[in-house]
Amino acid sequence: MKYLVTITMVLMIGLLGCVKAPKADDSVPVIDVEATETVGGEYVYEPGTWIDNWEKAIQTATAEDKLILVNFTGSDWCGWCIRLAKEVFDHNEFKDYAKENLVMLKLDFPRNIPQSSELISQNRQLQEHFGIRGYPTILLVNGEGEEVARTGYQQGGAAKYVEHLKDLVK
Repeated sequence: MKYLVTITMVLMIGLLGCVKAPKADDSVPVIDVEATETVGGEYVYEPGTWIDNWEKAIQTATAEDKLILVNFTGSDWCGWCIRLAKEVFDHNEFKDYAKENLVMLKLDFPRNIPQSSELISQNRQLQEHFGIRGYPTILLVNGEGEEVARTGYQQGGAAKYVEHLKDLVK
């Protein structure tokens, strides 16, 4: 009997281990700022969108006196990252808060999404600089590039997450 239970457990673990990760969230696009149109030759951040360029995030945060929400994520394989996107980042409560208060920077470490060598290099350097060891890691960073607060996935949905972010910066 123990043998049968053991075999069943091993087979179940094997089958569950082969289940594909949930599909990455595509509802909030990441804006490649190098390809984004400019106004009068200047880059203009569209509030509430994700960008992937550290320098542009710093520039925007400084100009608009906002914090940068830095999302270190594995968007196409990290289950908690995908949950955070679906439960928080996709909802109007978060989007409305972000438009008014944040510059949103997505630093992605995907397994199956191609990235330029420059983007990979930038993301790795920032990962090392901030000592990121797991995903998702969410930082709030000021316009000088200094970490103000650090968090990650939190249960409770978008409204609760917004309150959590507000508490972090009090």
